[in-house]
Amino acid sequence: MEELLDHISAEIYEKSYAIVDGFVDESFRKALLEEQIDLLNRGKFRQAAVGVGENKQIRTEIRSDEVLWMDADNLSANQATYWAKVEEIKKILNQRCFLGLRSFEGHFARYPIGSFYKRHLDQFHAVPHRVVTVILYLNDSWAPEDGGALRMYFPQEDGTELTEDVLPLGGRLVVFLSAEIPHEVLPTHKERISITGWLRDID
Repeated sequence: MEELLDHISAEIYEKSYAIVDGFVDESFRKALLEEQIDLLNRGKFRQAAVGVGENKQIRTEIRSDEVLWMDADNLSANQATYWAKVEEIKKILNQRCFLGLRSFEGHFARYPIGSFYKRHLDQFHAVPHRVVTVILYLNDSWAPEDGGALRMYFPQEDGTELTEDVLPLGGRLVVFLSAEIPHEVLPTHKERISITGWLRDID
């Protein structure tokens, strides 16, 4: 775990994002996946919205995923274990990158077949406290033809952009600076499941 944390902090410092395969072991990934499927079957998920507060609205032409927010004061055993792992990421990023991270918020995310999330930034004027995005994928298997990749955009000094597509492989962790990397979820041809969250500079 210490080696993984060192890798994450070094990558964030050098290029603003990190990708770690096998961040959690298979038994824990399956436990989180089974818990999410159970919650889904019990009708706990809701259509994801855009905006915050009075401006929050469902815009399926922008995003068509479903989410279930985790309650930091009422976590299941599996959620608490994952929360503790993210806490370790928070500590190393504060030590090595001086980001002033203080808290975490997160939700289970489900992308049904055909769903997507158009290009956006996770930190914007209405949510200025999101500093680092943390995504853990839970799918049993994934192939390029399944779609659903996380596409990250990297603007260049000459006005062009580079892109990198990241498949949602089970156990893969993606960490990036929320204000710096525009990204989208490409249309998925298979149900896509993850935990998505943000390390914030507020309590």
